[in-house]
Amino acid sequence: MPPGKQENFFVSWEELHRDTRELARRLLPAERWTGAIAITRGGLVPAAIIARELNIRLVDTICIKTYDYRAQGASEILKACDTDGEGMLLIDDLVDTGKTARAVKALVPKARFVTVYAKPEGHPEVDDCIKVVSQETWINFPWDMELNYASPIVDQNSA
Repeated sequence: MPPGKQENFFVSWEELHRDTRELARRLLPAERWTGAIAITRGGLVPAAIIARELNIRLVDTICIKTYDYRAQGASEILKACDTDGEGMLLIDDLVDTGKTARAVKALVPKARFVTVYAKPEGHPEVDDCIKVVSQETWINFPWDMELNYASPIVDQNSA
């Protein structure tokens, strides 16, 4: 792929659910986990699915802000949790550059860090993930999208 070219990967609710359930399956046996920690905001939905699939009732959050859809900035911990992560799953939707992952893993060093998706720069920080996409790929999660009318191809070509 040419440098600077961004690809888009659109994830449907069904695909996210299927991929997250597969991640949960890899985390069996469930009895080894005492709880889960979701990295907000992206890790909330995968954490809920994994908690359901593995019958985990203790779910906490680490709230961190490192970037939004416009730019990446300095990591800011908005809320930590009071554990070192022993017996816990640390869950996020995606690991990108690994910046957020490193900051959060320092807070809960004994947790097992899992993500649904990973990019090559951040992939070494993850204990397990389902899919690795290119660094240039922008993942469009279902909570960031809305359905809109799509013009028929014939209408698009006549413009």
